[in-house]
Amino acid sequence: MKKSIVLHPVLFTLLLGFVVVFNLSIAQAEMPLPAMNAKNIKVSIVEPKRDVGYVVGDILQRKVTLEVKKPFELIETSLPIVGYEHRWKGQVSGIELSKIATKKQEYGDNITYTIDLSYQVFTTAKVAKPAVLRPEVIKFKGTKKGEFLQYQLPPFSFRISPLSVFGQVAIKEEMSPFRGPLLLDTSTEKSRLKWLSSLLGAALLGLLYILGMRAWLPRMGAPFAKAYRDIRKLPATPEGIQQAVARIHKSLNATAGNSVFSDSLDQFIAQKPAFEPVKADIKRFFGLSRQVFFEPQAAHQAGDAPLDWLRSFCRRCRDCERGLTPEKRT
Repeated sequence: MKKSIVLHPVLFTLLLGFVVVFNLSIAQAEMPLPAMNAKNIKVSIVEPKRDVGYVVGDILQRKVTLEVKKPFELIETSLPIVGYEHRWKGQVSGIELSKIATKKQEYGDNITYTIDLSYQVFTTAKVAKPAVLRPEVIKFKGTKKGEFLQYQLPPFSFRISPLSVFGQVAIKEEMSPFRGPLLLDTSTEKSRLKWLSSLLGAALLGLLYILGMRAWLPRMGAPFAKAYRDIRKLPATPEGIQQAVARIHKSLNATAGNSVFSDSLDQFIAQKPAFEPVKADIKRFFGLSRQVFFEPQAAHQAGDAPLDWLRSFCRRCRDCERGLTPEKRT
């Protein structure tokens, strides 16, 4: 024989009151609140970088910055709850809030709230399907006691792609115009290009240093460098040859710090060993100098175009004073 349970009238009244209050509180919680006035809040949202191509396991990052005028204040319990699974048109969307971080800063009459939201995809399909991050509702305390306001963040629509292609697909027809081009990683090539550009710059600077005739680089204003610039402008006449010989004599003396003659050549080379490669040329120069200034009939080894030889000899001496190895001459 079954026994029936009979509730005491007082207990029944208490239970009925509790149910009514609970239902009223739920209804009040779900009831839309007055919207926050736009002049009291400034909102900026950084959405995910793309809106297509997400697969199961992917994370969508959303950053919301709220600048609220005092005395309005965010109700942090109204923020989205981690683990809450979103619904789309009444169906479970497969999008879950996996992480939320809030930062509060006060500046004068304003309070800035920075909210970082991370949503994870937990669903897939045979074909690409639409999904959305729902318009989250954030609540604030008003200026009056018991006054509450709300601000609704806009939704973010995107598409979830399958992990594998279902059936035969024509790539040209399936490429979404919203995804943009597929980009290759060019960091290695850029690094290599920078290195090669630096190497080319150093090579050009070295070439300029070797072939340059100006005096703005180190050791480019030395005696033979100046003499070479002058000799290049002289005409191929007896007077021009005399001026060129005199100019080189002046450069030799300036380099040695005293007068240099044929019998003191070894002393000069010992003092300036960089000129060892042109020692034989210096001997030829002294022979040409003797012919130009003292013995017009004397033979020399400067060839049939003395001025050209003097220019070449002066250039090799310029290389020596710059610490370079001059080209060999027979």
